[in-house]
Amino acid sequence: MNKFIYPLLVAQFLSAFADNAILFTVIAMVMQQAEPASWYVPALQSVFLVAFVALAPWAGGFADSQPKSRVLIIANLIKAGGAVLLLFKVEPLLAYCLVGVGATLYSPAKYGILPELAGHGALVKANSWIEGSTILAILTGMLVGAKLADHSVTWALLATIGLYSVSAATTLVLPVGLRKPVGSGSKILLFYREVKDFLSVPRSRFAVLGASLFWAAAASVRVIIIAWAPLVLMLHNASDIANLTLFLALGIIAGSALAPQLIPLEHLRRARIPAYAMSALIVALSFTDAIWPARGVLFLMGTAGGLFIVPINAALQEIGQQSIGSGGAVAMQNFFQNAAMLLAVGCYTLAAAQQVTPVAALVGLGLILLVATILVVWHLPDSVQSSSPE
Repeated sequence: MNKFIYPLLVAQFLSAFADNAILFTVIAMVMQQAEPASWYVPALQSVFLVAFVALAPWAGGFADSQPKSRVLIIANLIKAGGAVLLLFKVEPLLAYCLVGVGATLYSPAKYGILPELAGHGALVKANSWIEGSTILAILTGMLVGAKLADHSVTWALLATIGLYSVSAATTLVLPVGLRKPVGSGSKILLFYREVKDFLSVPRSRFAVLGASLFWAAAASVRVIIIAWAPLVLMLHNASDIANLTLFLALGIIAGSALAPQLIPLEHLRRARIPAYAMSALIVALSFTDAIWPARGVLFLMGTAGGLFIVPINAALQEIGQQSIGSGGAVAMQNFFQNAAMLLAVGCYTLAAAQQVTPVAALVGLGLILLVATILVVWHLPDSVQSSSPE
């Protein structure tokens, strides 16, 4: 494994830790209000995702045309700017949207640099490490962020600003890497042509749409749990809910570690099996009414999710590097998966406004994920050899 993977892991851990600490800081700010609006937390998730969709035609090209290590620095500083706005009492929806802009630039550079550092042989393993460290950052970030925010929102925000700054400094040691010339003309038309060509190959289509399904389901589960846990498990503060979702994160770490052995790139179609399991477990969660059974189901759900997303990410990065550029492929993935997340979270926000219960929402989500996975995997060949991109 290339030695530069390690500083990338450190930088990614710190940035993802801060991303989740700031989310649960804002959630704590909302829950501390006398009568928080039921739509506000889903709306927070939505404004974060808008940037991924709106800026997708430019984010990938920017990551591929610039040294990716420098793009990571710029993105972290933008995220820190969002935390500064929160510190100065700017409307949280606006401030958290700026954090989303930073994340939009960060993602194509983070995943796009992996094929340059790891190569084909170690790409799934490198993705496993990145995914595992990201989930570890998520669980520790949300736990520490929630507890610190329950104590002091100001200190929680200062901590996230510091973490983004250290993450930016860490990426200074990464190599400059490859650059890909950006096509002239309209970036929107260029993005449209790249999407059309990329999705014409069954394997790349499954990678993009499969990742979109995973993240739409993950985002929906995350916001539904915030309403479901107080109603069913009687958990009423940010720290308790963060402790519950810890088990989902631990499961994703376990699934990410198993993925390189169970689902190599040559057998990407196997990823459908954990996707089916994830669908069933989302439905199963709706039938739990005690903390430990819920934790067990969330752990298994996370394990299935880790097994599903790691090989899909690796396949997409490799296909992208061989065609439109790894940063462009990741930006395309971000466009589809965040559009799917916006749609999913938006539908739940609308459902919550219509008094649909979190239990019913979990059942509906699980069934939709199952049907969508069957449709997406329908034409995927059994092995990479029969569907290599030209």
